[in-house]
Amino acid sequence: MTTPSAPALRVTGLNVALAGSRVPVVSDVTFEVPRGMVFGLVGESGSGKSTVARALLGYARRGLEIVAGQVAVDGIDLLRLPPAELRSARGRTAAYIAQDPASALNPGLRIGRQLMESLAAHQGSSRTDDPRSWIQQVLREVKLEPSRALLRAYPHQLSGGQQQRVIIAMAFMHRPTVIVLDEPTTGLDVTTQRHVLETVNELCRTHGVATIYVSHDLGVVAHMSQMAAVMYAGRVIESGPSAEIFGTPRHPYTARLLSSLPSYSRATALAGIPGHVPAPGSQPPGCAFEPRCLISVPDCRLAMPDLLPVAGDNHFARCILADQAASAQPRRAEFREQAQARSSPAGALLTVRQVSAFYGPKQVLHDLSLEVSEHECLAIVGESGSGKSTLARCLVGLHTAYTGELTFRGAPLPAGIHRRDNEVARAIQFIFQNPHSSLNPRRTIGQIMSQPVQQFSALPRREQDQAIAAALLDVALEPSAYLGRYPQELSGGEAQRIAIARALLAGPNLLICDEVTSSLDASVQAVVVETLRELQRSRGLAMIFITHNVALVRSIATTVLVMHNGVVVERGAVSDVVGRPAARYTAQLIEDGARYAVDDEPADRPVLPREGQA
Repeated sequence: MTTPSAPALRVTGLNVALAGSRVPVVSDVTFEVPRGMVFGLVGESGSGKSTVARALLGYARRGLEIVAGQVAVDGIDLLRLPPAELRSARGRTAAYIAQDPASALNPGLRIGRQLMESLAAHQGSSRTDDPRSWIQQVLREVKLEPSRALLRAYPHQLSGGQQQRVIIAMAFMHRPTVIVLDEPTTGLDVTTQRHVLETVNELCRTHGVATIYVSHDLGVVAHMSQMAAVMYAGRVIESGPSAEIFGTPRHPYTARLLSSLPSYSRATALAGIPGHVPAPGSQPPGCAFEPRCLISVPDCRLAMPDLLPVAGDNHFARCILADQAASAQPRRAEFREQAQARSSPAGALLTVRQVSAFYGPKQVLHDLSLEVSEHECLAIVGESGSGKSTLARCLVGLHTAYTGELTFRGAPLPAGIHRRDNEVARAIQFIFQNPHSSLNPRRTIGQIMSQPVQQFSALPRREQDQAIAAALLDVALEPSAYLGRYPQELSGGEAQRIAIARALLAGPNLLICDEVTSSLDASVQAVVVETLRELQRSRGLAMIFITHNVALVRSIATTVLVMHNGVVVERGAVSDVVGRPAARYTAQLIEDGARYAVDDEPADRPVLPREGQA
């Protein structure tokens, strides 16, 4: 194992701007990472963290340009290399692991061929004369068996976790000095996430790779990284040892992010951060966070604070009130989990009786039954492949190969959305995990948002516009900044909030949410979850909330259902299932999730049942 020594990566004064305008997007980013160290980079969507991640490989997305700074890997400034040498350095010297492995893999090529092409692109970097044996070795390093079936598989034939491991294998194949991981576990269930992160950690230590881990998941960064930086509005606003940043934050923004996290130990209302990250060119004078800060004073508006030491030589914060940051964390309201349910049980809004679902000859759901009442939020948790999304697709009419009975408001629910009338289509709304697959790239956000209003209501045009603006504000988006934009111009978190707002515009009675918060920042997740809870109360909205974030279940759900391999292994009140799981599988899910949790109190981490128990 390589011991951290001289920095393998040194970033100095990095600046990225809007092309041709010099309007800053990222300003004066400076940090260094020794070999074998994981350096975390966190912040909300729009903070600039992904822009920095790409700039570390000398790349800026369309419309941006790197205007100043150095990115030195082993003393060589990548930003000064000629284009041909820079292309060669990408993958060989500095590698990048993207958020969505499915988009990073060629859907038309088998896995084995893609690995061979990646190896051939940098001949000699792997120091092997036998490419096939090298590929087999690298696959085993990422805990994939290099079988003929795997190598001949196409990407769509692999699970999300397997796809991500293939991408990790490609990144480590050339033994690069630096690896940038950009949200590599977003969308993965907690068990798969744990396995992937353990693999990355092991490889980084073994091969002495300087690793930059970019994520909005504060818990993962806190446990994965030794050092970290928090970004806001294109600047580093706090940096230092991860234990100090996430244990005793010294910037109000960091403190508010931590207060947005759900708790494993208690059922609490989540505390989001009102307002928005300012867009490039529209930052206020002085501290960019001042308009959203709970403890700001007039001096905060005078000038941008410097990044100064606040607790020793290695902990820095860009705040004149760093000593008061702890008071920026609002106390979260605690509620009794059983109080979320209605005091007088209502009749079932949705009933599922003995449903078995199939993909061709393969059965993926086995005699599943459940009920959802008015005002109830049923959480469904389980690993990828457990059948959660298949069940949701059956309910919304997108999957028809099933047996059993579905009823809605006491009437049979036809299989297939095209066989359902307009009222049922309005009443049952579905929000996809990947918003970019459900938003028409050829239409503006305003046009996309208008569709459900026009289909399901008879409002005059002016009231339609008011309803659209209100829905966007409910999910923390400023209407004037988004209505004229296209989906491809949005971040993943922004696109997901558009999808949620669009579903709410239909005025549903049952909202089916399939991992809708997996790509959201902690603060935005808190805003969305609290919005959904308020909608339940005010509109009588029922929800099926599919998630791999077990802690989130305590803050939104009334009851929880745990699935494994298409079978229900446990169901009941949230306080019972999350606090005292009866099934070993449930306990393992909670244990895996709590492993990467940052909680305000010690979590009630369940003891795994003894062998032989359920």
